[in-house]
Amino acid sequence: MKNMMSSSRVVIIGTGAVGATTAYTLLLRERVSELVLIDANKEKALGEALDMNHGLPFTGGVKLWAGDYSDCAEADVIVIAAGASQRPGETRIDLLKRNAVIFDSIIQNIVKYNNHGIILVATNPVDILSYVTLKKSGFPSNRVIGSGTLLDSARFRYLIGQNKKINPRSIHAHIIGEHGDSEVPLWSLANVAGIGLEFSDEDREEIFNNTKNAAYEIINAKGATYYAIALALDRIIVSILQNEGSVLNVSTLLTDYNGVSDVYLGVPSIVDRSGVREVLDLKLDSEELTRFHASANKLKAEIAKLDL
Repeated sequence: MKNMMSSSRVVIIGTGAVGATTAYTLLLRERVSELVLIDANKEKALGEALDMNHGLPFTGGVKLWAGDYSDCAEADVIVIAAGASQRPGETRIDLLKRNAVIFDSIIQNIVKYNNHGIILVATNPVDILSYVTLKKSGFPSNRVIGSGTLLDSARFRYLIGQNKKINPRSIHAHIIGEHGDSEVPLWSLANVAGIGLEFSDEDREEIFNNTKNAAYEIINAKGATYYAIALALDRIIVSILQNEGSVLNVSTLLTDYNGVSDVYLGVPSIVDRSGVREVLDLKLDSEELTRFHASANKLKAEIAKLDL
């Protein structure tokens, strides 16, 4: 089984659409040897575990069960996908106060059993909740990671690929900043094989708006987004467990990054077994820099309202 990690455990907290789909993705791809599902609604976690276990004769040898926080003790990666979900018309920031309260008890329960693993936050608003997790857990910042703008960058690459009729895997392009309305497209660095890409102003506006508003469109159409974010989380987990050193646009604590400090934002980072090993220092043009600072200031203003 080429993708199976030797003696690796991932715990997923929250078995809603994102948590359950992430678990199913890890199961299908045989990423881990042990997969644990935890939910405040124990029946929901049990039901998801049973449903997936019944498919094991068609897949591989992943051991999967509905557990409790004591199962975090041996976890390599703990994914937090629990919390209130985004309602139609609601921004990710609107979710903040509801989910900050939920995170209090989650983090307390994690650190009771684990102080060596990596916490991967998927719950929105992901950048602020990653910062909350850092402060409440006492973990070093390299081991508290948010899913960041990895999905936004994938959407951006997909839409650029549609525009240029090029496979999105061959597009190099980044969204940085908040995973949300103040995110920043780096048009100055978008390229294929090192060759810069040219767009009309109209195309730029359409591509970026479709990138930024993708979640709202999906939520309005079907209630939640979960397939693509599950694949993004899978990508981060694999880079950690296989010690890949892959460059991924995750949310991490910034220290004098283009003049921004003490906030979690999505930026290209080297991710390996230690978590975020290094943050890559991108050279932004003046407009991108202004927008990046605005994104940071927006999140800092929200963080200031919290009791941390």
